Amino acid sequence: MAESCCPPSQPQSLDQTQAVEARYGAAAHEQEACLCTPVGFDPALLRVIPDAVVERDYGCGDPTRWVKQGDRVLDLGSGSGKNAFICSQIVGKSGSVTGVDRNDDMLVLSRSAIPVVASAVGFDNVRFVDGAIEALDAPAAGGEPLIADASMDVVLSNCVLNLVNPSSRYRLLANIRRVLAPGGRVAISDIVCDQVVPLRLQQDPDLWSGCISGAWQEQDFLEAFEALGFEQVRYAERSEKPWREVEGIAFRAVTLVGSLPDKGQKRSACC
Repeated sequence: MAESCCPPSQPQSLDQTQAVEARYGAAAHEQEACLCTPVGFDPALLRVIPDAVVERDYGCGDPTRWVKQGDRVLDLGSGSGKNAFICSQIVGKSGSVTGVDRNDDMLVLSRSAIPVVASAVGFDNVRFVDGAIEALDAPAAGGEPLIADASMDVVLSNCVLNLVNPSSRYRLLANIRRVLAPGGRVAISDIVCDQVVPLRLQQDPDLWSGCISGAWQEQDFLEAFEALGFEQVRYAERSEKPWREVEGIAFRAVTLVGSLPDKGQKRSACC
């Protein structure tokens, strides 16, 4: 139950970004059990990843299962880097992995592990970029977008989209669509809910940063990606029992997958 980890506090004016930054910055230094829900990964793929990276990963699914050899992967909200380093091994020398995260402490942790993993696997195909996942179109140092148009084969994320301010969701989704090449795919593990989250719960910093009060409604999440032009959008995984229940609202872990047409179709308007 949510009460054990993230009890609702008094309503207040919430800066979602500040709440997330503070909590995940601390979680980069010391493991926090309350952040999302632990998921099992292939032990063989974890073996080469430093323990500190594995222990400070917070997610609710395994989107790496939908990555293939040779893929160019974008990991939104890459955190400690665990998912990115797993993908690195799957895509191999011919592929690449780019993680995007805005938390300085997490970036220090993930970047410090790059040479360790590269030495173990025999190649270096991972980079971590400092930026907000909803602002992939923001200009980088040279003036070009942080992530270029049509430069990725797969966009994945693990329990991070719910942390984005609802006012930025349009930009987030538009950027996911923009950076994918024709035939590109998404694999998004996240938390969804079965009814609208009241504003007073959305204003709770612990519930927001704990992957709860920013959750998308289950059907709306599917429809948002369908509106972007993705095909065969579905929940490849959906927890039967709620992960948490808060004031009668059920929150579940899901993994959404879908793919873009290979060619010949115009982009759909977002949302």
